[in-house]
Amino acid sequence: MLERLNQAMEHIERHLDESLDVEELTRIAATSEYHLRRMFSALAGMPLSEYIRRRRLTVAGAEVLAGSETLLEIAVRYGYGSGEAFARAFRTMHGVGPGEARRTGATLVSQARLTFRFTVEGSSSMHYRVVDRPAFTVTGFKARIPLVHSGPNEAIIDFVRGLDKQALEHLKKLSDQEPHGFVAVCDDLDPGRAEGTELDYYHGVITSSPAPAPAPEGTTPLPVPPGTWAVFTTSGPAPQAIQELWRDVFTEWFPSNPYRSRPGPEILRTELSADGTRADAELWLPVERETTSR
Repeated sequence: MLERLNQAMEHIERHLDESLDVEELTRIAATSEYHLRRMFSALAGMPLSEYIRRRRLTVAGAEVLAGSETLLEIAVRYGYGSGEAFARAFRTMHGVGPGEARRTGATLVSQARLTFRFTVEGSSSMHYRVVDRPAFTVTGFKARIPLVHSGPNEAIIDFVRGLDKQALEHLKKLSDQEPHGFVAVCDDLDPGRAEGTELDYYHGVITSSPAPAPAPEGTTPLPVPPGTWAVFTTSGPAPQAIQELWRDVFTEWFPSNPYRSRPGPEILRTELSADGTRADAELWLPVERETTSR
C-alpha cells in the first residue's frame, strides 16, 4: 500500500502544472477514492487536496521569485483563473502577495514533497476482528459538530450534557444490536478529515431494522445497509487512547492488511472509569476487502 501511495505522489509531482485527475491517482494507488483520501489524511496530517495546493504554491513561489514570467502566466499554469485568485491563495500560504514577494525577494513557505515509509515504533499488538453485518439502524440524538483530532471535543461534550436524562433512559432500552449500550456515531465526514470540518454526530444506540419500539421524541434514525466492519479495541487514558487508536488504524492496520475503508458511519462504544480518566473502547469502521485484480 505504501509503495502505491508513493507512486501516486510521484504522479502528482509530474503534473503539478496540469489538471490532476483523482481517478488516475486512485488507479495508481490501486484503491478507491474514498480510501485514498482517508489514508492520505491519516498519514500526512492534511487533506490530499490541501497537499496538492501547497505543493503547487511552493513551486509557483520559486517561479515568482525567478521573475522570468509574468505573474498571470504563472497563475494560469497552476490552475488559477485570475491573477486575483492566485494572489489570494499565494498570500494565504506565504503571508505575502506574489507581487511584493517578487519586488522584495521575500522569504516564502515551502511544502516538502511527501514520501511514505514504514517504521517500527513499538512491539504492541492491535486487537481486531472483521464481521459481516446485516442492515441495522443507528437511533439517536443528532448534532452537526466540528472535527477535533486531539483533546476533548467540547461541542460533543456540551451536546451530550444537554440531553434529557429520561429520554436517554428510554433510548438505552432500545439497544438490541452489537455494540450494545450507548454509542457515539460519526457520519457524513469530509473524506480529507481536515481539522474543523463538520460531521453528523449521533449519541444513540444500535437497533435492528426497523427499531424494536418507538424512539423518544427528538431522535433521528440513520439506516445502515449490510456490510463488512472491522472492530478494534483499546484501553487507556481518555481521550488520548481513543484518538491514538483512530490514528493507528489508518497508519498501521490498513497499510498492513488487505482491507480498505468504505463510506459509512464510524461507531465508537466507550466505557469510562469512575473518575473519567480511563476508557475501554470499541471502534467499528466500515471496510471492504482490497481487490487484487488491478
